[in-house]
Amino acid sequence: MEPSLNAADLHVRRFGHDDLQQIRQALIDVHADAYADAMDDEFNQRFPWFVDHWGGHPEFSCVIAFDGEEAVAFAYGAPSAPKREWWRDHLDPAPGRERTYSFSELAVRAKWRKAGVSESVTRALLHGRDEDLVALLVDARHPRVQAMYETWGFRKVGERQPFPDSPVYAVMLAELPLPST
Repeated sequence: MEPSLNAADLHVRRFGHDDLQQIRQALIDVHADAYADAMDDEFNQRFPWFVDHWGGHPEFSCVIAFDGEEAVAFAYGAPSAPKREWWRDHLDPAPGRERTYSFSELAVRAKWRKAGVSESVTRALLHGRDEDLVALLVDARHPRVQAMYETWGFRKVGERQPFPDSPVYAVMLAELPLPST
């Protein structure tokens, strides 16, 4: 029998734009494991492009959870350009708060799911951010994932399909700091 897995047993480390070449393959490997059952989808196969796109942002931030030397989960994003937050199209009136962090990606290796790792890396990524709000997209075909984010303080404000071959996503927004659970 395998020992129980717990997020508290992991070591979470922070990375930024200057670290991208060091962490790039770890992000790709975790993503490939997390989406193993959907890697035949061309959109998922483009993940390395997304890593380079987001990692190219000068304020890119990333956290990776490690079990020993093995990367088991990550979360990353970057601040949105002021006055250009894409989520504002979904609210009328939009909140007056101006600074938004775009939470782009969260992935957890299959073996580590249901161990509190998603929440752990999400909170580590967002801890200490000075933006007012955080926005993210959740595949609308996964209502349990959306419900998970709702328990952390996010709310659905609309839906969008950012690329012709991408899923339709629930647009979710939360105030920072996230409330305690």
